[in-house]
Amino acid sequence: MAVTATRTATLTYTGDVVGTETLSAGSNASSPGSIEIKTLASGFNTVTLPTGGSTVVSVTIVPPSANSTSIILKSITGDTGIRLHNTDPTTVTFHSTETAFGLTCGAQITGVRFYWT
Repeated sequence: MAVTATRTATLTYTGDVVGTETLSAGSNASSPGSIEIKTLASGFNTVTLPTGGSTVVSVTIVPPSANSTSIILKSITGDTGIRLHNTDPTTVTFHSTETAFGLTCGAQITGVRFYWT
C-alpha cells in the first residue's frame, strides 16, 4: 500500500554565515513509506527499488554510526562511482524509469538503513 511522503532538508548555518534554509521536494502520494535494514556484502551490491503499487522518488541511506568501511554509489558494476560518507545520511533521488542502483562496499556492512519515499 502506498502512502504520501514529503521530503525536506533543513540547513542551519552559524559562525561567519548565519541563517537557515529549508529545501522541500514535492510530496509523493505513491510512496512505499518503508524502512529497510540491510546487510551489504563486500563488493558490488544491487539495491532494487521497492515496487508493489508504489512509486519511489528517493531513498535516504543511513550507514551505522560507527561504520569505517567505504561505500561507493554506482549505476552499474564497472562505473567508477561516487564515494559516500562513512556515517552521514545520503539522499538519492530517482527518475521514474529507475529500478535499481549499486553500492560497492570495501567489506561487509551490517545495519544499513534505507528510508524509501
